[in-house]
Parts: sequence; structure tokens; C-alpha cells
Amino acid sequence: MLEPTNLNGRTAIVTGAGQGIGAAIAEALLAAGAHVLAVDREAAGIAALAARPDVTPVQGDVTDPAVTETLSAALDKAGRRLDILVNNAGIARGAHALDTSDEDFTRYFDVNVLGLFRLSRWAVGRMMRTGGGAIVNTASIFGMIGAQNSCGYSASKAAVIGLTRQMANDFGPNGIRVNAVAPGLIETPLTAERIQTEAWRRHQMIDGAPLRRVGKPEDVARAVRFLASDESSFITGQVLAVDGGWAVGRYPREEAIHVPA
Repeated sequence: MLEPTNLNGRTAIVTGAGQGIGAAIAEALLAAGAHVLAVDREAAGIAALAARPDVTPVQGDVTDPAVTETLSAALDKAGRRLDILVNNAGIARGAHALDTSDEDFTRYFDVNVLGLFRLSRWAVGRMMRTGGGAIVNTASIFGMIGAQNSCGYSASKAAVIGLTRQMANDFGPNGIRVNAVAPGLIETPLTAERIQTEAWRRHQMIDGAPLRRVGKPEDVARAVRFLASDESSFITGQVLAVDGGWAVGRYPREEAIHVPA
């Protein structure tokens, strides 16, 4: 018998929860009954979430090695076990290799890969002691196929995909599932202006996708909720593209197929 997604009694950590995709993920998990530790560098970003009784706000930076101590203290104070980790915090900028410095490249990996790895390593340590859990990483469709002017970003997201598969392999016997979502073009406060002003981006990423629309944070959030829940209990080591079909629709039809008369 199929039942609606139920995360009642479970505790989830969501990084980068202050806006955009992270905020939508937090809302989706809350709607399913989870208690959420909403993590963001800026306290103001999670102020609205912090007012809710089923949210524990945590101001923290994933590049800070001490963030795991902060999260452990928050979990212990609340008397909660860790069931779900959503590694969503990240940075995204565009440049090709000739315009990407060593410092720029290192920054992508510090935030998008090392920060994610550090939290995942800490999380599996806790989950192993309590019988398992689920980790969902935010990768990118660019980490799967690459894109123009995204050298450091695409490389770092490819590393996230590799780490997702490796940790799924290592910790599956401990009852820990590790999966990733790979968003395409998603309209957030960081991308809205570019979507409106850059005609080439709309042409490539929207007109060039079979579903012919920009993604919404809620599209990604629903995919994350699925991968974090028991509905995906036999799924691990997978990367779920949430891109409107863009990665496989590089030669899309100009118009819909007409229904035969």
C-alpha cells in the first residue's frame, strides 16, 4: 500500500536554508513532518524559519571546520538524532579556465566539495550509531555535462557527484543512503535577473529544454524530499536531474507534436 510521504519524528539538517532552493527544501521537509535544523551563514536569512516551533536555526558556515561541533551541540540540546542531511549550501559563478585563478578554483572546492564532505563525514558517524539515515547532495546538471563559462563550478559539482556515489557504496551496509539532485536552470533570487536580461540563457536553457520552462525551487525541493524519505528506500548512489529535460533535449522540437485527427 502506498502512503503519502511522512517524515514525522525525523530530524533533518538543511544547509544554505536562507533562500532559494535551500528555503524551499526546508519548507518541503517541514510539510512532511520533519524537524529541521536550518543552517545558513546569515542569521537574517533564516529569521523567518527560526520563528517556527519545528525549526532550530543554526548560523554557520560550511567552510568552518567547527560547524560540525555547532550542529552536534544543537542536536544534543534538542535531544534529537540525525536522520537526514541535505547538503545544499554552495556558490555558483561563471568563468572559463583562462579566467579562473587558482584562488577562484580553490574557493569552489572549499565550499561546494570540502564543506559538503566534512558535513557528510560527520553525519555518517552519527547515523552509523543510530541505525542509518539519508543524505541528499545538491549537485548540478553542469556537473554531469559541463557548460560554457563554468569551469570551477562544473568541476566542483562533478566532484560532488563522484563523492555521492562513493559514499553510497561505502555506507550502504550501514543503512545510509546517499543520493544527489542535479538542478538545471532554477529561478532564485540569485538567477532571476540573469534569466530576464540574458536572452542567450533563455534560448539555451529554457527554449532548449523539452519542458520549455524555467525551474522553480519547489521542483528541486520535491525531488529532495523524495530522496530523503522512505519512498526512495531502495535508491542510493543516484543523481536525479531536475532540469526540465535540458540535458537530454539538446535538439528539442520547435513545437509540440500534434494529436492525430
